[in-house]
Amino acid sequence: MIYKKVTLKRGKEESLQRFHPWVFSGAIATADDTIEEGDLVTVYAHDGTLIGNGHSQIGSIAVRMLTFDDTTIDEAFYEQRLREAYQMRQALGLQREDNNAFRLVHGEGDFLPGLVVDIYGPTAVMQAHSPGMHFARNAIANALTRLPGVNNVYYKSETTLPYKAHLDPVNDYIVGKMETDEALENGLRFHVDWLKGQKTGFFVDQRENRSLLEHYSKGRKVLNMFCYTGGFSVYALRGGAQMVHSVDSSAKAVRLTDDNVALNFPPEDGRHKSFAEDAFKFLDNMEENAYDLIILDPPAFAKHKSALRNALVGYRRLNAKALEKIAPGSILFTFSCSQAVNKEQFRLAVFSAAAQAKRKVRILHQLTQPADHPINIYHPEGEYLKGLVLYVE
Repeated sequence: MIYKKVTLKRGKEESLQRFHPWVFSGAIATADDTIEEGDLVTVYAHDGTLIGNGHSQIGSIAVRMLTFDDTTIDEAFYEQRLREAYQMRQALGLQREDNNAFRLVHGEGDFLPGLVVDIYGPTAVMQAHSPGMHFARNAIANALTRLPGVNNVYYKSETTLPYKAHLDPVNDYIVGKMETDEALENGLRFHVDWLKGQKTGFFVDQRENRSLLEHYSKGRKVLNMFCYTGGFSVYALRGGAQMVHSVDSSAKAVRLTDDNVALNFPPEDGRHKSFAEDAFKFLDNMEENAYDLIILDPPAFAKHKSALRNALVGYRRLNAKALEKIAPGSILFTFSCSQAVNKEQFRLAVFSAAAQAKRKVRILHQLTQPADHPINIYHPEGEYLKGLVLYVE
């Protein structure tokens, strides 16, 4: 099939020949005048050699490559890519009696740049991060319903598409309707608010890290900062924590946490308490040695490289406050989900915080995103979640 044409400057095809899926605007020599945002385009090297097909968009990333050959991009293409993604999740054992929440499509990591799909039981929640995926949403939704167990597709892209595209997406069901808002993760039940919640309604990327926290929770006094829907809190309670306190600046998030605790533990349990309060203020006011296991899982401090310096200051400040107050012999789980912050920068921020707090600290684990958030080996930018588990003397 013939798509609109983009031709690269001499030498700019090299990254694409290594299968990196982005074409930057500065690499383009010529492009058809009729190209509009979200159009399918064919990319050629300067000598006319066909490189592949992708979605065009306005901005520094001008094309997101879908193929590195002349494969037609249609519903059959999306169905094939989705089946490949599903087969990998089956191989990971993520769809089973005690677990029906997982990421099915992780953008470039599943060779579908600009698309995210999370599965919650019978419902697939789809997010487009590029205009091209927005225009393909109905074909993708139809292909999703041909996967085992997917009855409903909810489209949730109001906050993820570039605002300059003027697409005005509406969050709504493309296929089906609400059956249940409950999902199972490792035998624990969670309400998932994909209608109004952050991201697709739940942070499935912390599943394995929550399981690790459960292992360390027995008998400990746990503080879960930036708790959102309380995932870490629920795992800590199942792990036998002596008490768990959940903190979030959002009163709605605190209510969601309380609801999820109630889904899994009886009212007479009494070990959990939640607080709707600013994290830094809570850490400033809390007593020393009140907790011996703290989780710091803040929202992204840097969504763009322009915010990197301030983000690193924020991570250092946050971790220093926790390290100053945490009891001796404690465990600290600390994370960054900022793609603009790399592993070395995050580790240096935490090391600086430890030195500032004058604590002896050892690394027990270095954490990342789980296998259902794969990193395309040709696209290292896909690694975004960084975490450290520290033993604090």
